[in-house]
Amino acid sequence: MQLNRGIQTLQTLRLLNHLYREAIHRLVAAINMPPKRKSNDSDAMKTKKTKVDNKEAKGAGSEKPTLDSLDFSLNAKTTDGKEWNIKLVSWNVNGVRAWCKNEGHKYVSKEDPDIFTIQETKCQEGEVPDDVKFDGYHSYWSYAEEKGYAGTGLYSKVEPISVTYGIGINKHDKEGRCITAEYEKFYFISTYIPNAGKGLKRLSYRQEWDKDFREYMKKLDEKKPIIWCGDLNVAHQEIDLTNPKTNKKTAGFSKEEREGFTKHLEIGLVDSYRHLNPEKTGEWSFWTYMMNARGKNIGWRLDYFVLSKRLLPCLCDSIIRSQVYGSDHAPIVLFMAF
Repeated sequence: MQLNRGIQTLQTLRLLNHLYREAIHRLVAAINMPPKRKSNDSDAMKTKKTKVDNKEAKGAGSEKPTLDSLDFSLNAKTTDGKEWNIKLVSWNVNGVRAWCKNEGHKYVSKEDPDIFTIQETKCQEGEVPDDVKFDGYHSYWSYAEEKGYAGTGLYSKVEPISVTYGIGINKHDKEGRCITAEYEKFYFISTYIPNAGKGLKRLSYRQEWDKDFREYMKKLDEKKPIIWCGDLNVAHQEIDLTNPKTNKKTAGFSKEEREGFTKHLEIGLVDSYRHLNPEKTGEWSFWTYMMNARGKNIGWRLDYFVLSKRLLPCLCDSIIRSQVYGSDHAPIVLFMAF
């Protein structure tokens, strides 16, 4: 009887030892497993941007190219063979101070645009850094009433005939989102369009802005053609972002915002990039700083040059400088021949 009990005890101890070893093995294996990836690999639309330094901007992808290594030469022509003679650049810099810290401002001398506009400047009157006071340009600034928010800036080698700030409606103009410069042959409009916000909580205001801004553009276009540019905070088509299926209720890709942009085009305007590249995808102007989205090229095309259709004969090229760093956006460039 005692012998049988001893054998049973020994068998029980052996079983417990086996279970213990197996549990330890599974625990070690679990610790060494790579973390599971989220189903939506962080191309979520920006709702609130944060300051970022060079280390954060680098990500884990390939090394950033230097400005000196980039070739900006371009032999662009109109459809009838006329070479470009004016270069226009737009860039959401996500704060001029952060932009300078990331040395994004050095791009200006390399590109040497005739007209250069920036959005989301996040600075007030008297706070413009010396680094962005570029020689050879007339400069104009539209400031938001709220400190460290929105704002636009415009640089021009040729002094405009006139410059206006806002669209003439106080509730829109207090955020410094629009500058319009009149030139001999066109109006140049730089905008930082309101974001619909997390959960689309500001969508109704965005729709109101779109309606009022469209009327503003129509009135200008009746006088002379327009070149409208900036961070328009919308990916118009499914080919304008990496993951359209998972972002249909995300700010910048809601049905309402996309329809609003379509209505803008219907007043006689054309998206210059999409006109020249009707099916091209994978080339973005914005990447969130999170999850190395830029290194993985998980992005959105949110920045545009939009033209009056009657300017199409003057269009030479419309490109995205996706290899230029300094912000979570890339600069976009328009080449025209007048």
